Amino acid sequence: VQLQASGGGLVQPGGSLRLSCAASRSAFSIYNMAWYRQAQGKQRELVAAITSGGRTNYADSAKGRFTMSRDNAKKTVNLQMNSLRPEDTAVYYCNAVLAPSNYWGQGTQVTVSS
Repeated sequence: VQLQASGGGLVQPGGSLRLSCAASRSAFSIYNMAWYRQAQGKQRELVAAITSGGRTNYADSAKGRFTMSRDNAKKTVNLQMNSLRPEDTAVYYCNAVLAPSNYWGQGTQVTVSS
């Protein structure tokens, strides 16, 4: 599976961004998908995940602010990020899992700064 992430950029604190990840595989609907992020000097961490059945899970830092969704017909997942904070600054990566295979996109930079 090839994953292409987009939608990152520079936003002021309190602003919003919508990340998208497009997948190449026709059997996209059976993959569990996730967004991870990696801030400079820190380990990569899970932000949000969505199962093939549409169940979502969020990191505590994302709950109430971020919403992950999927569109199987378009083979995309989205991450709507609201009320962004400077600590959300990171490279965001799209991830696709169908055990035992695990795929990563190239990452998109999100910078939250005034």
